[in-house]
Amino acid sequence: MPSTTRTHRAPGARRLPAWGLAVAFPAALAGCASGEPAGAGASEPAAETTTQATEAAAPTARIALTYDGGVVVLDAQTLEQVADLPLDGFTRLNPAGDGRHLLASTTGGFRALDLGTWAEAHGDHHHYWTAEPRLTDVTYAAEEPGHVVVHDGRTVLFDDGTGQVTVLDSAHVGEGATPARELTTPSAHHGVAVELGDDSLLVTEGTEESRSGVRVLDADDQEIAASDDCPGVHGEAVAADEAVVVGCEDGVLVYSGGELTKVQAPDAYGRIGNQAGSEESPVVLGDYKTDPDAELERPTRVSLVDTRTGELSLVDLPASYTFRSLARGDDGEALVLGTDGALHVIDPESGELEASIPVIDAWEEPLEWQEPRPAVLALDGSVYVTDPATQSVHAVDVESGEVWTSVRLDVAPNEISGVPGGVGADGSHDSHDHGAHDDE
Repeated sequence: MPSTTRTHRAPGARRLPAWGLAVAFPAALAGCASGEPAGAGASEPAAETTTQATEAAAPTARIALTYDGGVVVLDAQTLEQVADLPLDGFTRLNPAGDGRHLLASTTGGFRALDLGTWAEAHGDHHHYWTAEPRLTDVTYAAEEPGHVVVHDGRTVLFDDGTGQVTVLDSAHVGEGATPARELTTPSAHHGVAVELGDDSLLVTEGTEESRSGVRVLDADDQEIAASDDCPGVHGEAVAADEAVVVGCEDGVLVYSGGELTKVQAPDAYGRIGNQAGSEESPVVLGDYKTDPDAELERPTRVSLVDTRTGELSLVDLPASYTFRSLARGDDGEALVLGTDGALHVIDPESGELEASIPVIDAWEEPLEWQEPRPAVLALDGSVYVTDPATQSVHAVDVESGEVWTSVRLDVAPNEISGVPGGVGADGSHDSHDHGAHDDE
């Protein structure tokens, strides 16, 4: 069994969504630098940093894009640049879960990036604020920071270098939260974990050489379900009714109603390694690859897994796509950015390709997964598409099929993520750890 450290809630305590716990952070935010490994205990607060805040009439969504040497922050409505923050190394972006911060996977751990947009509860209404984005001193230490999963007011970090799982209250991630739960898998591996509303924890199992399955632990870290029938286990997505889908090289595992069910792919090798879920839909969108020997397979089919029935269906697309191509719209529609430059809209219930919206020029996936390639982000009612070739970002209205605004950047964008900046969004499905998924 994995080793664990656990802080229990009071009996009968109900976990509130992140915005119910603390939708507001004060303008003067004290950063906490975690010199110890994440979960080793609360660190000493760093020197207080004062941020000048400006009140806004409504929530202000912002998006962040990494490039070679930093992170650019844009206003999601106007696409005007708000900040350019220098940051060395290859950086990945993950929602922190509080509607304000992102977690940047950098050398040494997960570092909190404050996008400077938030809401404060005031009686029966809220006040909305903006400030200059900044890289905070809050870092959750990790040898190899990997997947980040946000769900139901919890943010779960996975350290691929040690196998350590750290569960945080999403509302306090930006402050340097003390871990609510910690666990170390028997062997370090490229893994992922998600905590559900009943405090059960699904975590992958594997080694540096291979990954084979998952375990589900209850609130007392006792195993309640397990399966080793998932070769090459990779990635996760949470669907409606807290059904969890985990990808395998021959289909998926579905955890629902306290049980793990294997859903077999129609091909002997049918790898699903990257998924996008929505709480508005019981169907999970995934990639689908069938050539185990390919140096770089460019698939033209995506998978749809119905968590109610355990059925897996495939949808043919007019072009290939990559692991940064998958997203879900506000109403649960399945979105795939193709190498033909179009945003393909799929009805997850019927599997019908409803629309193909031209956005950018045709492009080809680079051989190295770290290299920039077009990416997609669904946030606050719009869908954003990046184009490194032209150093541009485009905002798409899926319902009308229009590209309603675009901007040319001074840098080639790579990763993309964002925050809504207001009440009622915990960030859990801005990315479903988009940015944390890779194609390993």
